[in-house]
Amino acid sequence: MPKTVEQYLAKGLDQKTAEYYAAGRRRIVAVEPNDDFTLTLDFDNGERRVLDVKPHLKPDTVFEPFMKLENFKRVYLDEYHSVCWDIDPTIDSKDVWENLVDLCPDSCYMESVPVANHN
Repeated sequence: MPKTVEQYLAKGLDQKTAEYYAAGRRRIVAVEPNDDFTLTLDFDNGERRVLDVKPHLKPDTVFEPFMKLENFKRVYLDEYHSVCWDIDPTIDSKDVWENLVDLCPDSCYMESVPVANHN
């Protein structure tokens, strides 16, 4: 039985997150990197949304290599529909998981905006 917003709020989730989970989780079906360090994401419900990744791109973090546009553009979706980058593109992250940097589909949806609302 589907859970309601109120049930998720009772578990301690904030309003936005409770509404997302109550409406049903979304799966990313396509990702496209943009020159302004945003990602255009297509979701399984037909929505196209834009995620600004710049807040994650900071020195001395796992995201530092992707501050370079050529590295940022190596983004892909894994088998879990997460947004991923390999720190070293010559290493298979399936064999060396420490090489993988990823963002889960749930946070990508909640942190993104519909394409029509993107400036």
